[in-house]
Formats: sequence, structure tokens, C-alpha cells
Amino acid sequence: MADPPDHLVIGTRKSTLAMIQTHYVEAALKETFPTLNLTIDKRTTKGDEVQNVALNKIGDKSLFTKELELALEAEEVDIVVHSLKDLPTTLPPNMIIGAILKREDPKDAVIIKDKTKYAHLSELPEGSVIGTSSVRRAAQIRANFPHLTIKDIRGNLNTRVEKKLEGTQDYDAIILAFAGIARMGWEEKISHVLDDEHCLHAVGQGALAVECRVQDLAILKTIQTLTDRNTALACIAERAFMCKLEGGCSAPVAAHAQVQEGVLSMKGGVWSLDGSDALVAVSTVTLSGNSDPPTVQNESQYAGFVGLNLHEADLQSAHDLGLNLALKLIKRGAEKILMAAKLANATPS
Repeated sequence: MADPPDHLVIGTRKSTLAMIQTHYVEAALKETFPTLNLTIDKRTTKGDEVQNVALNKIGDKSLFTKELELALEAEEVDIVVHSLKDLPTTLPPNMIIGAILKREDPKDAVIIKDKTKYAHLSELPEGSVIGTSSVRRAAQIRANFPHLTIKDIRGNLNTRVEKKLEGTQDYDAIILAFAGIARMGWEEKISHVLDDEHCLHAVGQGALAVECRVQDLAILKTIQTLTDRNTALACIAERAFMCKLEGGCSAPVAAHAQVQEGVLSMKGGVWSLDGSDALVAVSTVTLSGNSDPPTVQNESQYAGFVGLNLHEADLQSAHDLGLNLALKLIKRGAEKILMAAKLANATPS
């Protein structure tokens, strides 16, 4: 392994959750490289600043990443910590994902305001208001719980849970990523977790990513030590699926991939905004079974990720699994569904 740099500046958003995630990465790096000096540089992104517009109406795929990537490009920071689900599938030139850490549970979770009376979304009365900022969640909730009303909700986790759910009468429940709630230490607030049949999760959800400049090989080799093989392969498949479908904040696209006993399996789907149309498919691929580091490091990119210590055959298999699953849905009419969703979101409300 190449000697690590003496000092790294870590870029991150300012929110409480972002800082918890960044300190987690910081601790992981220090565990492997005890003498490495680390500094955290906190930034505000467009997604943090614009709180009065729904995410799908802002019209920018890099809502929570652009300002951090500009700092990376200007060499004001050396690496950036992201929630992988926030990273677009196409990165700026000369930027790569250098590490994908072991995934937390990627599912969505429900926090119900009156937990003493209701334990599940299905138990809530007709017209109960559910807060979510995600068109993906909204579409699937409309499809599976048509008696509920969806209302947009913005803000960081603290704002959404403590101020808007617990502090007002505007919402009867909200839906958030389980991983974020768990990292905040709020698992006791969860009423129930949504399974894939009720709400398939976002691409990359639950995983942390570390982005760096493609030319900084010493930094790349340093952060590669954080990568979890199975999580990386699953997320490559999900991101390849999303990239081919050109999904994002404005279109309901979801996917779940996982490695079990040497097989990478994946489920992916697209929905209309009202949930009335849906296409879902599944597929699998058998991996090489070789978990030893490759003798020759592979610097190719797969959905923006460079896995120096992963086998090229597995990386390619993961990418192709996601790509081919997307092509399967395209043949069944996915593009028509997604185009209608994007056009609807482009229309001022």
C-alpha cells in the first residue's frame, strides 16, 4: 500500500446527520492510519438553503453535492463524505467515488405522531397526512396506502422530526431513511420499517460514499481501505440501473441489490407519480467467488466508483446486472412512465 498523505481535509455538509457520518468516516480512517491528520470543512449546499420548494421542483440533480464538489475541484478539500443516495450517477469530470462503506439497513421507516393509537400506516384514518420530500416514496405510498394524503416536507432530520412532526399538527406521520434515523440515535421513534413490497428504497440508500479527485492516487489508495466489497457491488448495480433510466429527484425510481452466498440479486422498479403505473423486475448474477485482493489494481470506473482492491469481473458483473435490469424495464415501457413524471414535475405547481 502506498504511504497515506500526512493530512486530509474532509468536506461535508453542516447538518447534524452529515457531521455524524463524517465523524464516522474520520474515525475509520484514524483506526487504519493513526498518524493521519484530519480536518473537517463544513459547507452549505443548495439543497440545504432552498427549503420552501419541493426537491423534485428545484431542477438540479446535485442539490446536496455541487458546492462540496466545487471545493474538491478547487483543492480546498481533499475528500468529501456523502450519503451515497445524494450523489448523482454521473459525477463531474475528474471526480470519482473512492470508497463505499458498509451499508446500514437501506429500507425506509415510518414515524407516526400518535404511536399510542397507531402502529402502522395501514391503521391510520382516511385522509391522514404523510410527510415526505421524495417522489419515489410518495408514488409507492399512494399505490399501497391510497387512503392516505401525501404532503411535501423539507428540512434536515431534526427539523422534520422535532419541529414539523412533533411540533405541529401538519403531519400524522413522516417517512425517512432508516439509516439516517439510526445514525441520529432515534430508533425508538420508529413505528415500523417499510418492506420492499410497500416501498422499495432509493438507489444507494443506507451507504456512505467518499468522493475524491481521480488524479490523487495516494488519497484514493488511502480511502479504499474503507470500502465494503458487498456494499460496493450492490450499489454499483443500483447506480447503473438508475443511470440508464436517468432517474433522480424528479422521477420515481427505486432499487435494492444485495450479495448473498456469492450471488448478487437485484430488484428495481419505476412508478408514475400517482402510483397507478408501476414496472418492477428482478435479476441475479453469480459473482467470481474470489474475495482476495486482485494482483493488478483496477482503475476503471463503474457508476462513478473505482474499486482498486475489487476484482474487475465482479465490478463488471454488478454494473451489467443493473444496466440489463433497466433495459428490461425500458422494453416494458419504463421511459414513457418516467417521461410523464419528469414533465409533470417540470410544470409549475
